[in-house]
Amino acid sequence: MTTSARRATARSGRPERPGRTLVSAAQWRSRRGRIAYPVILALALLAFTVAFVLPLAWVAVGAMKSPQELATVPPSVLPSTWHPDTYGTAWQYMDLAKYFLNTLVVAVGAWAVQLAVQVPAAYALSALRPKLGNVILGLMAVTLMLPAAAVLVPTYLTITDVPLVHVNLVNTPSAIWFPAAANAFNIYLLKRFFDQLPADLLEAARIDGAGPVRTMWSIVLPLSRPILAVVSIFAVVAAWKDFIWPLLVFPDPARQTLSVALQRFAPDTPINLLLAGLVLASVPMVGVFLVFQRQILAGLTTGGVKG
Repeated sequence: MTTSARRATARSGRPERPGRTLVSAAQWRSRRGRIAYPVILALALLAFTVAFVLPLAWVAVGAMKSPQELATVPPSVLPSTWHPDTYGTAWQYMDLAKYFLNTLVVAVGAWAVQLAVQVPAAYALSALRPKLGNVILGLMAVTLMLPAAAVLVPTYLTITDVPLVHVNLVNTPSAIWFPAAANAFNIYLLKRFFDQLPADLLEAARIDGAGPVRTMWSIVLPLSRPILAVVSIFAVVAAWKDFIWPLLVFPDPARQTLSVALQRFAPDTPINLLLAGLVLASVPMVGVFLVFQRQILAGLTTGGVKG
């Protein structure tokens, strides 16, 4: 801290704000600044809260209205008569238990396959540093710039006739598990985290006789719990909410996931039951975010390892 910063800290009783911002330090210390900042912050937080929470609340409350009330114009804010039993009816009417189980199998399998492939790949690019590692990483980065629709046809042709083994994976969870492993964003995220691990620690393990696999298993993975939690959540959420790819690879209605099944029921299902099904389908992922939001933020902002 410079001498002028120390003097400013001594005069104000609080540390000087670092860096250059849109508001000068003098404006922050003024009476107007001390009043305007919390007011603007509160209004911004309120606006974002309304923008994100209001649609969810409307769907959850709308499911407890009758179909006739949902069709009224202008729409009512609260139901004139509450029908909380709509959720139970929707669960039985659309047989959601079966589709929840299908989605759970797909999501858990996609999570396991992604970690089994992406963690060693990122560790190899970070610690082992192969000769063409930068080229491979660059090619992976290029795939992030392609729209998802551009790779649908090649990926579908691949899973209908898997190279070398010539197996058709349509109507099996493997049709989602294996393509999900090729996630360049997660590999890049893991590699960036592994790059921040202390080199001295890895060198000490090598001197003690630990090979690359033992080092990854015993040292790297225990230190990488924050980023592993983030990648795990991304993998589960992506598999749970995906629609286009499950629609293509699960033509059998009995094997479809929640997102596809709800779309199939939509034309012939009362609107309140469909809204209830949407709410029930989103509850697990909302719960995952609320429970693990600290791990998500910690994993995305961690730039090093505390010694």
